Amino acid sequence: MEQMIGGRLAAEELIERGVEYVFTISGGHITPIYQFLENSPVRLFDTRHEQAAVFMAEAYGRLMRRPGIAMVTAGPGFTNALSGIANARLSNSPLVLISGSVGLESIEKLDLQDMRQAPVIEPMVKKAFVCHSPQRIPEFVDLAFRNAISGRPGPVYLELPVDVLNAGVDPSKARKVNTTCCESHPVDIQGAAKIVEMIRKAKKPLVIAGSGAWYSDAAEELVRFVENTGIPALTSSQGRGTIPDTHPLCFESSLAIRPGAALVANTSADLVLFLGSRMNLYYIFGDVFNHAARIVQVDLEPEEMGRNRTVDLTVVSDVKALLKECNRLIQAEGISEGLKSSFKGWVNSLVAADKESKSQTMPMWESDAVPIHALRAAQEINTFMDRPDDIVVADGGDAQIWMGMTRTVRRPGRYLDSNLYGCLGVGLPYANAAQLTNPGKRVCLFCGDGSIGFNFMEFETAIRKKLPVVVVISNDLGWGMIRHSQQLRLGHPIKEGTEIGYVPYHKLVEALGGFGAEVRKPGDIRPALEAAFASGRTSCINVMTDPDTISPGSIALANLGSYKA
Repeated sequence: MEQMIGGRLAAEELIERGVEYVFTISGGHITPIYQFLENSPVRLFDTRHEQAAVFMAEAYGRLMRRPGIAMVTAGPGFTNALSGIANARLSNSPLVLISGSVGLESIEKLDLQDMRQAPVIEPMVKKAFVCHSPQRIPEFVDLAFRNAISGRPGPVYLELPVDVLNAGVDPSKARKVNTTCCESHPVDIQGAAKIVEMIRKAKKPLVIAGSGAWYSDAAEELVRFVENTGIPALTSSQGRGTIPDTHPLCFESSLAIRPGAALVANTSADLVLFLGSRMNLYYIFGDVFNHAARIVQVDLEPEEMGRNRTVDLTVVSDVKALLKECNRLIQAEGISEGLKSSFKGWVNSLVAADKESKSQTMPMWESDAVPIHALRAAQEINTFMDRPDDIVVADGGDAQIWMGMTRTVRRPGRYLDSNLYGCLGVGLPYANAAQLTNPGKRVCLFCGDGSIGFNFMEFETAIRKKLPVVVVISNDLGWGMIRHSQQLRLGHPIKEGTEIGYVPYHKLVEALGGFGAEVRKPGDIRPALEAAFASGRTSCINVMTDPDTISPGSIALANLGSYKA
């Protein structure tokens, strides 16, 4: 049989797995793969920076619930990808990063772009693989895919040295492995029965559905569960929208800083059902909950149980499968109506708390002040993006906080931000990926003027690829969150590193061939949104927001332990 090179084996593995896109920047060390993906069913989606390529792959993985694929060249291509990998790891995003590297025969010879890559990235990923034999490339691709999506999703690294990719191999000696049954859906039957019993004894139970609810496709079961029990629900991370914010038993985001009932719900509940979420900063490491509250944690990863706080019941289970069993038990025992009746007062108290909290924030959402209050800008986007399939992306420090305090999520997979890593620059790559995977749907990014600078040339990518995303920049003339946190902590902001000044971002996008508009009055935001979406082009709306408005995130940042004298 005629020999082929390792690069062709790698390309064929991607093709056979039905990969739609490889997000990438070309380079010499990965050209052996490129040449066999050209004119194939796999589309090479080229960005302007490797970081953006990985962010796009991450967003693809989050939205599609299957591994996003990024491919970078050796050395600087690899190092440019690291922030995206760190973000994906903390967000549990399924992703495979394929990287070229210096040839095995050239290690320690000071060859071009030589560095030891695997030891650098190994602590940042679920698994790191380096393939030393061209005939084993198919096995290693299979390993990477399976590890990225099995159990708790996450990023996986696959390194293919350039001489391995260029080496000839007899394809009959290459072992083809393509295991498709690697998605686990375990259910703890006894755990489900214990949960139902704990619910029967509770007076103020609360459901918090996190990313695990999204990745297990548990939306339908989650809605049925809260309707069967009458238990109020909050959502977090990729779990946002698994039960719509508009559902009468959903009190929106679990973030305590969000206007609404989340703070009261978290601090008052006597039973918290933690479904596919983690006890992290967003819950003050578990301290936001009543110290006497009983905690049930449901997760696929046993090692996650009990992080930061003692858990009363640990259930290693797929969220969807577990909820399905809980629903079956509730129906079989005929306790649905009794539960709903017993929790009605608890729900009514949260409705009242929700109304009271939002009434305090309403003046900012409706503010007519000039410069524009950033919450008014976020609310204008939230009101305009009112279709169930509309996708909103948030990026930045304060900008992400403002949108997180405002966005109404009606369907899962329709809201994206950097999540716990707090990584700036995700916005444009996320928005581009969202538009790419949802053609014909409206995608709007709300970001800060600081964060837009990280991957600004992805505007050019969007224009070149004809992705009509609309970007609204909250332009407060600097690094607002840092400026405000320094003001609170030090009594003054340090000019260097907090001030940017006026930049006509809209004109820069116009120069690239997109639509641009500047807004200085709150009443002009909606007309600008209408014009931007009507243009059918990649758009930038430069909204001049109040530089003196302090977000809850800035207050929290000022109180970080590392800021203490």
